[in-house]
Amino acid sequence: MSNTPRKILVTSALPYANGSIHLGHLLEHIQTDIWARFQRMRGHECYSVCADDAHGTPVMLKAQELGITPEEMVAQTRAEHHQDLQDFYIEYDNYYVTHSEENKQLCEDIYTKLDNAGYISKRTISQLYDPEKQMFLPDRFVKGTCPSCGAEDQNGDSCDVCSATYSPTEMKNPRSVVSGATPVLKDSEHFFFDLPKFEEMLKNWLVSGALQEEIANKLKEWFEEGLQQWDISRDAPYFGFEIPGAPNKFFYVWVDAPVGYMASFKHYCDQHNLDFDAFWKADSDAELYHFIGKDITYFHCLFWPAMLEGAGLRKPTGVNVHGFVTVNGAKMSKSRGTFIKGRTYLDHLNPEYLRYYFASKLSDGVTDIDLNFEDFAQKVNSDLVGKVVNIASRCASFVTKRFDATLSSNIIDETLLNEFKQAAEGIAESYEKRQYNRAIRDIMTLADKANQFIDAQAPWVTIKEEGKETLTHDVCSLGINLFRILVIYLKPVLPKLAEQAEAFLNDSLTWEGAQAPLLNHEINKFKALMQRVDMDKVNAMVEDSKESLETKPAIDPNSPLAKDPIADTITFDDFAKVDLRIAKIAKAEHVEGADKLLRLQLDLGGETKQVFAGIKSAYQPEDIEGKLTVMVANLAPRKMRFGLSEGMVLAAGPGGSDLWILEPHEGAQPGMKVK
Repeated sequence: MSNTPRKILVTSALPYANGSIHLGHLLEHIQTDIWARFQRMRGHECYSVCADDAHGTPVMLKAQELGITPEEMVAQTRAEHHQDLQDFYIEYDNYYVTHSEENKQLCEDIYTKLDNAGYISKRTISQLYDPEKQMFLPDRFVKGTCPSCGAEDQNGDSCDVCSATYSPTEMKNPRSVVSGATPVLKDSEHFFFDLPKFEEMLKNWLVSGALQEEIANKLKEWFEEGLQQWDISRDAPYFGFEIPGAPNKFFYVWVDAPVGYMASFKHYCDQHNLDFDAFWKADSDAELYHFIGKDITYFHCLFWPAMLEGAGLRKPTGVNVHGFVTVNGAKMSKSRGTFIKGRTYLDHLNPEYLRYYFASKLSDGVTDIDLNFEDFAQKVNSDLVGKVVNIASRCASFVTKRFDATLSSNIIDETLLNEFKQAAEGIAESYEKRQYNRAIRDIMTLADKANQFIDAQAPWVTIKEEGKETLTHDVCSLGINLFRILVIYLKPVLPKLAEQAEAFLNDSLTWEGAQAPLLNHEINKFKALMQRVDMDKVNAMVEDSKESLETKPAIDPNSPLAKDPIADTITFDDFAKVDLRIAKIAKAEHVEGADKLLRLQLDLGGETKQVFAGIKSAYQPEDIEGKLTVMVANLAPRKMRFGLSEGMVLAAGPGGSDLWILEPHEGAQPGMKVK
C-alpha cells in the first residue's frame, strides 16, 4: 500500500435534529471514525466533519409542540448529539449545524450557479393545504382513505393494506395530521432542478469506482424510465433557507443538508486558516468520502453529484454505503427494549465494547449488521479481555516486580515478532478498504499466537526455577511487545484502550512503531484496562430502553388495539369467502420507483402468484426469500402501475418499519389452506 501523503475529507450523514442518537446512527459514526483515525495514524492529512440536519417541516412542528423556537430546539439537540458522539470516542474535527450562515451562503451560491447555467425551472403544481395551519402538507402529514381498497387511516402516498401508491390529492377523506382539518387543493409555484441533463455524467460516475458495485447496479434502475425533474422548493411556513429572489419559497431540506458537509468544513477552515477551495474546487487533488446508510443513497448518489457538477464543484471520490442495525436478529423495537439510545447504552456499558463489536462485523458491503447481545458479550470477553488485555496482565507483574519495570534488550523469538510486524500492511489494507471484520480477524489470530507463546513458555513456572530469570524476563518482555503491536493495530477501533496502554507502556503508539520493539525500556505499573461484559448490565440496558407497557387494555390510548380497534362483526360465511393459503416467497425484489413496495413471487405449491407488498420499509428482499408466509389467495387481481398484483400477504403492525409478515410454524407446506 502506498504511503504517499494524501489530503482527505470524510463526512458522516447528518443526524436529524428532532430525536436522539441511537445504535443505528452509531454504526455509521463509528465506521467513519475508525476510518478517519486510521488515515491519521498513517500520516495523511485527514479531516472529518459532521453536523445536525436542522431544517424541514418535522423540526418546525416539533419545536411548536415544545413551545420553543426551531433555533432553540436545534441548538439543544445538536449539543445532545455532539456529547453522545464524543462519549463514544467519535472525534470530528468539526460538528456543526446546517442552520448556519456558512450553509446559507453556500446554498445561495450553488443555487445561483445552477440557475445561471439554466438548470432551474419553475412550474405551478397543486398540493393539499391545511386551511387551519395555513401550510402546504408534505405527504407524511396527510392521512385518509386509500383510493384503491378503501382502507382508512392510510398515509398520503401509499396504503399499508393493499400496497397501492398514489398522490395525496387522490386520497378519499384526507385530513391533516397537523391539525385534523380537511385539507384543500391549492396551487403553488415550485422550483425544479433539471436532473435529466446530468444523465450521462451520472451514468459514468456510477461506474467510476466511487460506489460499491451493488449500489451502482441498483441506481442504474433509475435511468430505465428516465430521470425526473427534482422539486427543490417548499412553501412557507417552513424552517429553512429562503430561495434568493423568491419570498416565502424555501430550499427543500435535501438541498441544504448535503451542502451542510461543505458548511461544516468551511467553518473549520475559517477557524484554522485552511484552504477550503483546495478540497472543493473541480480540479481538487484532495479526496472526499461520504459514509451513509442505504436509505439515503439516491440523494447522495444522484441529486448531490449532479448539484456539484452543475455548480462547477468536485464530486465525491467515494460514497460508502452501509446497511442497517438489527438487534438479536430483528429490527430495533421500542417495546422489546432493543431500540436503544446512545445515552441509554452509555449509562450501562463501555462504549468501546460497541465500537469493537461493530468493527468485527463491518465489511465494505451493504449487509445489515446484527447486534446479538449474547454474541456481543462473548466476543468482547473472549477477544479483548481474554486475549488482548490478558497478554499484558500475564506478563506485566513479572517485569515490574522482578526486573525493575524494565523490558529486556533481547528478542527471544524473532520469527514470532516478525510475523506480527509483517501483518501491518495486510491489516492496513483491510482498514483502507473498510473491511474492518477482516482486520479484526487477522488481529485476533495474532493475539491467539501471542497467548500460545506465553502458554508454552509458562513464565509463572520459570520464574520459580533457578537460572531461568533471563528466560522469564525475555518471554514477558516479548509478550508485552506483542501486546503493544496488537493495540497499535486496534487503536483506530479502541482509542481509549490505546490511551491507557500508552500510559502503561510509557510510549506513544504509532503505526510505524509496530516495526520497532521496545528494548531495555521502562514501563509503568499495569492497571486493569477493560472489564468483562456483564450480562446483567446488558439486560438492565434493555429494560431501561423498553417503552412502558402497563396493562391498560381498555383505556390505554397508546395500545395497538386502541389505535386500530376491532372492526365490525362479520358472519362465519363472510370469513369463509376468504381463501388463506400458505405461500413460499420464491423471489423478492425491489420495485423501481416505489418507496414502499417489494415485488413477491409466491409459490402456492404448483401455482405462482405475483404480489406487490408494502413492506419495503421493514424488510430487504434477501431477508424474506425462501420464507413461508400467509396470503389471501382469492383476492381479485388489481392492476398497479408496476404490474398486476394477484393477492395480499398478511402482516401485523402499524406500518413503516414496525411491520411483521406472518410466518407459519415448521411443517406447513406451500398451498395448505389456513382455517
